[in-house]
Amino acid sequence: MFDNQHVFTNRAVHFLVWVQNSSVCSNKMPEGPELHLASLYVNKMCNGVVFTGPVRKSDVSKSPDVPFTCEAYRITATSRGKEVKLTLTPIKSDDPKQRVKSGHADQPMAVVFRFGMSGYFRFTKEEELPKHAHLRFYSKEKPCRVLSYVDARRFGSWEPNGTWQPERGPCIMFEYNSFRENVMSHLTDRAFDRPICEVLLNQKYFNGIGNYLRAEILFRLNIPPFVPARTVLEGLESQDLFDNEKPVKNEITDTKTKKKRMKEETADLLRLCHSVPLEVVNLGGKGYDPEKADYSDFEAWLQCYYVDGMKSLRDHNGRTMWFKGDPGPMAPKDSKSPKAKKRAKKEDDHDYTDKKKVARSRSVSTSKKKLVKGEAMTKMPNKEKEAGSKKIKTEKALREANTPHHEKKSARRRKSSIPDQAACAVSQRRSGRVTRQSAK
Repeated sequence: MFDNQHVFTNRAVHFLVWVQNSSVCSNKMPEGPELHLASLYVNKMCNGVVFTGPVRKSDVSKSPDVPFTCEAYRITATSRGKEVKLTLTPIKSDDPKQRVKSGHADQPMAVVFRFGMSGYFRFTKEEELPKHAHLRFYSKEKPCRVLSYVDARRFGSWEPNGTWQPERGPCIMFEYNSFRENVMSHLTDRAFDRPICEVLLNQKYFNGIGNYLRAEILFRLNIPPFVPARTVLEGLESQDLFDNEKPVKNEITDTKTKKKRMKEETADLLRLCHSVPLEVVNLGGKGYDPEKADYSDFEAWLQCYYVDGMKSLRDHNGRTMWFKGDPGPMAPKDSKSPKAKKRAKKEDDHDYTDKKKVARSRSVSTSKKKLVKGEAMTKMPNKEKEAGSKKIKTEKALREANTPHHEKKSARRRKSSIPDQAACAVSQRRSGRVTRQSAK
């Protein structure tokens, strides 16, 4: 079992920056694994660093000010589901006579973050401050370094003197037994009348599950996304019988029994809600530097989410659900399948060689030419339209002028013969009626 509080791996990666750099997850929101990795990132980068002064907020942010000022303090982080808590702890002086300055904190403060769609942490030099750094903690060293909360879309938030949101359930990764018991004890709630894919996003029961995790979990179990959640969960046990189970000395030798046991171990949806996110945490990478992170392992790990050949539908909440096979009886009738996006890298892949510059300039110039051409077509002046109609009339007049005289006469005869024939037919019909009446 992975230990959140005590085990720290140097292979952990800050996946949240990948949200901005990878087209696979252009719509991907940070989920439980990403927030846990963010807490590991903070603990790694801020280990031994002393911070000082006030916590500063950007002018454009609508989140609250953090009323914390201290001469010297440290920062540690922990995560729970889709929340990260930074603890700002003042460093007490060894000199008992030294008093805390007026207006400075002498007690720890917790700041709880929810990342929204694009939040993450960065630790940089002061002159390299990210553009969308909305909350900043300054180190006491020289040159100064800054821990920043970066959020380009500004859907994230923070809460000074905050606590874990009470309406969120236990963490899927590090409070597994409590998470399992919480789900199984509330199966009669109306929330479980909904499709399983939508219930998996309910943070009251599945704190940490998001869009890519629900797709991967249901895909592995071959569960259609739009089936009633209660039907999927009601056969499970409140306690995981295979959790932390010790190996038996007399191992089972029967192959059929072994296969049955393996199927029982892997067919438990609640267990996969716990183990699949931990797989993401343990994937590793090449360090904590967001600029040099390699996320190819994560892309290779995905089996369903944004994978070629998979289907997608928007659920009742408008979120895209990726799956394989039949969607299930509760699929929205009017739902449209979003166009599948290929795993192609974005144009701006941070390669600034001359070859890339030439390629980018060519693509830009081509797109500009297309744009100018389109505007020219849509914005044609009225004078040009009139000139076009005049040209057509002129061509018609020239054709008539070049036509021989005898052809013109024959054409006129044909036109004049048509009404004569019609008049004859009418007169014949009238004379016929007169004859019949006289006969009577």
